[in-house]
Amino acid sequence: MSRPSSRSTLYRLIEAGQLAHQALLQPLLERGLEPGDDAILFELGRAGTTEMELAAELGLSEVSLTTRLSRLIDRGLVARQAVGPELAPGIALTERGVRIRNGLADHWTQLEEALMGELKPKQRKKLGDRLKRFVDLLRL
Repeated sequence: MSRPSSRSTLYRLIEAGQLAHQALLQPLLERGLEPGDDAILFELGRAGTTEMELAAELGLSEVSLTTRLSRLIDRGLVARQAVGPELAPGIALTERGVRIRNGLADHWTQLEEALMGELKPKQRKKLGDRLKRFVDLLRL
């Protein structure tokens, strides 16, 4: 068996993934946020929700989510308020939270465009499908 080459597609995919991960973490760290906080901000960016629903959506324990939410509330990014048609006790983004969430989303979009910008729509779809299939195979 030959040794892995830095010219192999798999090697480049791993390198690109690691560098993309670092690039996505940078704006979080600059804003004093922790990895995973962006998932909360993105989810709350769609609409306010209850803590239980958010925990289920993100696959977090309620204790873990409560710790993160406390920190985000202290930073003025999230607030407790009534949500939904039943006005259930819940959480939503503050104006500051919306601004930060939008900045993070713009950063994500720029990285996505750097990856896919030269590809035609059909090529983008094929690449996305192939990467999904590869991830699914690795999860078996």
